[in-house]
Amino acid sequence: MMPDNKLSVSFEFFPPKTEQMNEQLWQAVQRLAPLGPKFVSVTYGAGGSTRERTHSVVRRIQAEAGLRSAAHLTCVGATRAEVDTVAREYWSSGIRHIVALRGDPPEGQTKYAPHPGGYAFAADLVAGLRKVADFELSVAAYPEVHPEAPSAQADLDNLKRKIDAGATRAITQLFFDNQRYLAFLDRARKAGITVPIVPGITPVTNFAKIVQFAKKCGAHVPRSLADAFDGLDDDPETRKQVAAAVAIRQCQDLRDEGVSDFHFYTLNRADLTYSICHILGLRPFKAVAPAMAASAG
Repeated sequence: MMPDNKLSVSFEFFPPKTEQMNEQLWQAVQRLAPLGPKFVSVTYGAGGSTRERTHSVVRRIQAEAGLRSAAHLTCVGATRAEVDTVAREYWSSGIRHIVALRGDPPEGQTKYAPHPGGYAFAADLVAGLRKVADFELSVAAYPEVHPEAPSAQADLDNLKRKIDAGATRAITQLFFDNQRYLAFLDRARKAGITVPIVPGITPVTNFAKIVQFAKKCGAHVPRSLADAFDGLDDDPETRKQVAAAVAIRQCQDLRDEGVSDFHFYTLNRADLTYSICHILGLRPFKAVAPAMAASAG
């Protein structure tokens, strides 16, 4: 059965640190690839700390899994010339999509400061990448305001600058309150931002860690979400089922509001993301017929 052509998904992975994590990543890629994602992205560590691993993973996914791969690229820890060189390497490797981000401060630093001779902010990076090659460029959006932004309007203005510089898509930071995303979307449209603003969905595998991350990035955690995971710290099986149910409900409600594109932060695990996509109506491009499966065994 072909995937629902009204639904588009993309998946985010991160570069593995160990051979075991590499195996887990590749299992996730192979499991999700048949769903026909629009693209998959691979993150970039603070200060460019995972640059080589990111490059390796991006190229392998595109070459071996046949998926359109997008590499994250940040302003942190590099001059403009160094960033441009990385971008040219991606282009020469057949990578045509970059997720352009300002980036987090390098380890040991608490406040972002532009690198001397580097791209100062994401809008500058987008403009620079536009001069390097004709990349598809995605950028970040914050439905609940970037924690360092002086105001919601200033944050929206910054997103507009990134789009005006040449970005073709915005992907949101995680959120759990759909009304906040929809209100942000409405404000963005009124501000003249017409590119897709794709919701970033995070299946909750560890509620305590999600709370910490949400606090760091300024995302609201509804009381209902806390109640759903209450008492499940030592019950991983039920926790997984609840995580799937919560994320499915969030995505279904967004679809009811007309949303058809979703970006999943997979954390290099396929099970929850695959289940959510299945309930939303996605099916593998090439499903093995039961008779063929039986004869193969």
